[in-house]
Amino acid sequence: MSETLEQAAAAMNEKLSGSDFDASAKFEIEGMGAIVLDGDGARVSDDEADVTMSADAETFQAILTGDINPTSAFMSGKLTIDGDMGTAMKLASVLA
Repeated sequence: MSETLEQAAAAMNEKLSGSDFDASAKFEIEGMGAIVLDGDGARVSDDEADVTMSADAETFQAILTGDINPTSAFMSGKLTIDGDMGTAMKLASVLA
């Protein structure tokens, strides 16, 4: 298991803390693995989710640090979304 994924899950848990995100979402990071976010928080996992967002490691890191907005990443083709777009938008507002 990647230490990078563990650190990313911890950072996402900080952003999710106090939010009302009650759906499930999965970030698939090319060549690294996946992080699932749900009512229990973020964890390294490949469980099924309401929406799956895929990006390369550089784009994922930029979203996590706030250097790129998830919506901008999607519109520019750097982030692909499969599943419930409403859930993706709700998560984007939490991570912003």
